[in-house]
Amino acid sequence: MRGTSLRTTTRLKELIAASEILVMPGVHDTLGCRLAEAAGFSALTAGGYGATATLLGRPDSSQLSLTELASMYGRMCEATSLPMLADADTGFGNVTNVARTVTLYEKAGVAGLFIEDQVFPKRCGHMAGKAVIPTADWIAKIKAALDARHDPDFVIMARTDALAVNGVDDAIERAHIAREAGADLLFVEAPTGVDQMRRICNEVPGPCLANNVETGLSPLLSAAELQAIGYAAVVFPVAATYAVARALRGLFDTIRRTGSTKDALPQLATFDEFNELVGLSAQRRREVELQDFADALVARHVKSHHHY
Repeated sequence: MRGTSLRTTTRLKELIAASEILVMPGVHDTLGCRLAEAAGFSALTAGGYGATATLLGRPDSSQLSLTELASMYGRMCEATSLPMLADADTGFGNVTNVARTVTLYEKAGVAGLFIEDQVFPKRCGHMAGKAVIPTADWIAKIKAALDARHDPDFVIMARTDALAVNGVDDAIERAHIAREAGADLLFVEAPTGVDQMRRICNEVPGPCLANNVETGLSPLLSAAELQAIGYAAVVFPVAATYAVARALRGLFDTIRRTGSTKDALPQLATFDEFNELVGLSAQRRREVELQDFADALVARHVKSHHHY
């Protein structure tokens, strides 16, 4: 992997195990990957919520297929050297489908994925009307994912949405069983208060992930506050998507109202700034280096030929 001798899977696993909480911003496209890496983050996540909004302009409700998501993750992992935690929804079917999901996601280059226990078609974890499958059916999917991974450091996170459906006791019990099955990271979705969050971290026997969904069901706490509660990692899966939506709505309103982007210039990247962000200067330098190499090699051969 670029910039390090460690595989991204190993790096992600080490970051989860570190004493400091792992902060992962959410991205929904390859440009976001580059921006997040430039900002200095150590790992990224990309969820189905932002992906569905970006690729389809639709709500997060199992509308994207396995191959569509795997293709998206492949492009993202080509754009960044950072470990990527990917969303595998409900595994796209039964245990056989889960195994194929792991295979395709590993090929795409992600460092880990999570499987949830919602009934298909799933809903965003902070939406009403969720339903969950029986615990044993979900655990079978987690075991299928663990068995299918080629890289033993590929992170398998078990996500349960049972709290909103059956209560916190069932959610914690499900997380216990998932950990016993071998899950590397545990995610109890949508706790509604700090007391529930503390209980989850105290009672679940393994590293736990917090989900900061702005204006969602859970308290919006800082990374330091979540670390103090006991979380090993936190994701901000939708903030970038919300930011882009608000920014574009404002920009389009300005253009429609004024017929110009002049008033929006302070909010826009410059031509040169953007080209540097996407790596144009490095690309041009590489093109010149390759051409210089080829020209010099051909010139040597021509000179050698003239000696005969």
